[in-house]
Amino acid sequence: MKNKKSLKKSAFIWAPSFFWALVIFFFSARPTNPVSEIHLMDFIVKKSAHVFEYAVLTILLYRAFILSGFDKNKAKVYSVTLSIFYGITDEFHQLFVPGRTAKVRDVFIDGIGAVLAIYLINSFFPKAPCLVKKIAGYLQIL
Repeated sequence: MKNKKSLKKSAFIWAPSFFWALVIFFFSARPTNPVSEIHLMDFIVKKSAHVFEYAVLTILLYRAFILSGFDKNKAKVYSVTLSIFYGITDEFHQLFVPGRTAKVRDVFIDGIGAVLAIYLINSFFPKAPCLVKKIAGYLQIL
């Protein structure tokens, strides 16, 4: 009975991270279309999406590590490392998607999103307005 509860708790803790990874996978499995006729605008929109996707993934992984009992500093390192590793596997996956290519540059952009997430956790959330702190607490990020 105890193992069943532990398994359910682990599933609850890690499910958001796995779900978000599936969202990233889903978008990466689709052929890309221009967002704008202007090349620079298209580039900015798509790379901003990379930053956002991997910032969210990192925050969800950080939450999962914290709720699993990891030290906060280790949770930060592990969540950034795992996000970047997932970015690498995602680029590899794109080699097999028609109309997509794998780019090392995108892994770096993913890494920027991951590091930005940890910056938000370290620097922004502690000084954030009460409502933001309350939401972060509710989401079990702090």
